Amino acid sequence: MAQFLVTGGCGFIGSHLVDQLLRQGHRVRVLDDLSSGRTHNLAPEAELMLGDVADPAMTALAMAGVSGCFHLAAAGTAASREDWSGSHRINLGGTIAVFDAARRRTVPVVYASAAAVYGDGGDQRQSEMAPTRPLNAYGADKLGCELHGRIAASQHGVPTAGLRFFNVYGPRQDPASPHAGVISLFAACAAAGTALPLHGDGEQQRDFIFVADVAAHLTAAMDRLLERQRDRRPAAAAVFNVCTGQPTRIRDLAALIARLSGQPPRLTMLPPRAGDIRRLLGDPTAAIRHLRVAATTALEDGLRITLTRLQPEPAPALHPAAPFAVHWSSRLLSQ
Repeated sequence: MAQFLVTGGCGFIGSHLVDQLLRQGHRVRVLDDLSSGRTHNLAPEAELMLGDVADPAMTALAMAGVSGCFHLAAAGTAASREDWSGSHRINLGGTIAVFDAARRRTVPVVYASAAAVYGDGGDQRQSEMAPTRPLNAYGADKLGCELHGRIAASQHGVPTAGLRFFNVYGPRQDPASPHAGVISLFAACAAAGTALPLHGDGEQQRDFIFVADVAAHLTAAMDRLLERQRDRRPAAAAVFNVCTGQPTRIRDLAALIARLSGQPPRLTMLPPRAGDIRRLLGDPTAAIRHLRVAATTALEDGLRITLTRLQPEPAPALHPAAPFAVHWSSRLLSQ
């Protein structure tokens, strides 16, 4: 079995990916600064390094000895609005630091992009060939990551795959986080017995995908990169949608969550949010064809799992590896 690095592995998606890799028998190292991730999300079998992904020395250290890297560390849309330059440093600078460290050992990198690169998708399902017109700094940075992914492959021989995540939901998504999606917010309100906040008319449509399906896409992408590397094929830079292709109206989502929670649907109508996209729907065809993976979790089933596992945020606790990781990283960096 292999050893993999997961940046942002204490976060929502990252911790689910770590669990899947461990179930497959791999060893996992996590690099996380805990700015949004939580140590209690991380399985104790994983090795934890506390550090900044945009720090080239730390990222190079974390990359040592791994067979592949999953780069998920990022500052989300809300952070990009509040701290434009700081989020840019993490989102694009951190990605370049990962690619730069990977080229020293030709380590394949699967990294998180986002549907935000499309901007407002209009009425069409967005394929990977659709125009990219990001409407915010987060989407612009993610598009920049994809461009640098091409450079990493073409100029430095680093195999890369960028995954454009659509609306990911599931257990461990913190509703209090500025990165929280609408499902985690609705689920938290339903659990508390409060009305669900609905911005605008609720006719907005989104493509929701369960986090376990996202983890399956990530590992499938890494499998394809490692296959190409074993076959000694030239490094390639690919980009894939991670989505279901199924639209869900936000108003219908609210009603479904209320029903699954055993409550009558109660809504708090709020003004539309500036820049809110009316419709964003992905086309999963390329991932199905080339990665040989597809989302299999129906929305109602995923929501039921999410609601069942929704619990109050536990008190922060250090991962068992954290004291070792801090000492180890500091000692090696000082040499």
